[in-house]
Amino acid sequence: MMKTIFDKPTRDELITRINSLSENSAAQWGKMNVHQMLKHGALCDEMYLGKTQFKRAFIGRLFGKMALNASLKNDAPLRRSTPTLPSLIIAETTGDLQAEKNRWISIIGEYADYSKPEFVHTFFGKMTREQLGYMAYKHIDHHLRQFNC
Repeated sequence: MMKTIFDKPTRDELITRINSLSENSAAQWGKMNVHQMLKHGALCDEMYLGKTQFKRAFIGRLFGKMALNASLKNDAPLRRSTPTLPSLIIAETTGDLQAEKNRWISIIGEYADYSKPEFVHTFFGKMTREQLGYMAYKHIDHHLRQFNC
């Protein structure tokens, strides 16, 4: 059974993993450092929650639905070094680590009250609530695995 961000035990597990990050957490792959990853994760979850909106990516209009179906066909983690949408790339490389962790954790808590029946992702396009729950979990899990937690 795939994990979903809409289940409290799953959110609690992710929060525990986020809290285990430190200034010494090093990426196992990819270009982001721990500060960039925390900001990226929070920004992405703000998008999923409808707080931030980005223009649909043209390439996503062509391949988004196919990529979504491939990503959600099983509970395997997302592939390493998957390209990031330009609007979700974080240039800032330093900051208050604890404040960023707290911010992301707070945003993750908002999934408890999520009630929208569907969502339009900048790359994947229209997603059901169920698909969003799985993808939000997989995205957070992907980046926590990136930093070995």
